[in-house]
Amino acid sequence: MQLTPAIIATTIFLLAYLLLIMKVTRPMYITSAAAALLLCSGALSRQQALAAINLNVLGIVGGMMILAELFVASRAPSFFAAKLVARVHTAGLALVVISVFSGVISAFVDNVATVLIVAPVAFDIAKRLNTSPMPFIVGVAISSNLQGMATLIGDATSVILATAADLNFLEFFWLKGRPGIFFAVELGAIAATIVLWLMFRHLKQPLSMQQTTPVITWVPTLLLIAVILTLALSSLIPNRPPNLIGVITITFGLLGIVWNAVWGHLRVRWHNLDWETLVFLTGVFILVGSLSATGVVASLAGLIAKFTGGKVLIAYLVLIWMSVLISAFVDNIPYSLAMLPVAQQVAVTLGCSPYLLMFGLMVGTSLGGNITPIGASANVVAVGLLNKHGIDISFGEFMKIGLPFTLTAVITASLFLWLMWA
Repeated sequence: MQLTPAIIATTIFLLAYLLLIMKVTRPMYITSAAAALLLCSGALSRQQALAAINLNVLGIVGGMMILAELFVASRAPSFFAAKLVARVHTAGLALVVISVFSGVISAFVDNVATVLIVAPVAFDIAKRLNTSPMPFIVGVAISSNLQGMATLIGDATSVILATAADLNFLEFFWLKGRPGIFFAVELGAIAATIVLWLMFRHLKQPLSMQQTTPVITWVPTLLLIAVILTLALSSLIPNRPPNLIGVITITFGLLGIVWNAVWGHLRVRWHNLDWETLVFLTGVFILVGSLSATGVVASLAGLIAKFTGGKVLIAYLVLIWMSVLISAFVDNIPYSLAMLPVAQQVAVTLGCSPYLLMFGLMVGTSLGGNITPIGASANVVAVGLLNKHGIDISFGEFMKIGLPFTLTAVITASLFLWLMWA
């Protein structure tokens, strides 16, 4: 059998994916080595590799990482959370409020950063109630994963969607005269929050929150507001440069670094930021680019279209629930990068709106990770925080909360998308 570029690219991609699942070493080492193998094998040229790297995504992820770190260091999130929780008087309501707050923050801040922002407040509430913090921390994590897809800057996967579908900031809300993915996510969030309340309404312990965390400075909060407004305004620019949103975000991030160095003096450990994610993403871009360049994506799309018998509804449901199942156990970043081009190609083959299949795919991908404690980075961080507090949580305990939450959100969001975009 002749080793064609398509066979080489597929083999290297699957091997890298397997190693990522097995977690044999740091993800950035795996994707970097796989990218180097592609180049050395000749399956991908240097020009094709460079073209596959999306600077927009790297700029947004890097910039928001910096701003989120400053935001946390300013203590503003803890202040807001304590103020909100102070208005409720039972443990069940406090759990719902802190979970909703986590979701709101996650629409604009990375999911992992959101968990780190809100978790201290959740632990404090549980301590005051003399109850286990487990449901509070799980609620914070799964709510952050749900809302990360709501806006362009909510998570790396939403940035990947924006790039693949060529969406600007405002088009997450309104696109071609129809509601965007934001409203699907919000309807899913409302339905899932009701489920969360039904599961924990029995927690009736009275809660008293007298103290609030003082805010050191409001500048990081203002920087976050400024970057959101600037991104929204940039959406109105006709024929805007392709990497504009990445440039805007990283510029605000650099402004934040300069401000903190000269005036802010917040205790920020820059070396603790997840810089490895940027290297990891670069490698994944090259891996997925090899699948597109060698025709693997087109072939896979053809197989899916054939399997579904040319029926749009079946293709839509297959993409959603396949994504939910896979994302429950596999990191959603490489999966999103690999499958979005497939969804686009399937839409072309079936003659339907690409937004229907792409939005459905991303709803399944972003929410599927909520089923298990290893399905999303935010979940892993949440479990780690619980372990540090001497609390072990099993797969089953996590799934008792995550599974009904996920199924409710996915069904609600996917039904809305079908009604709007089919």
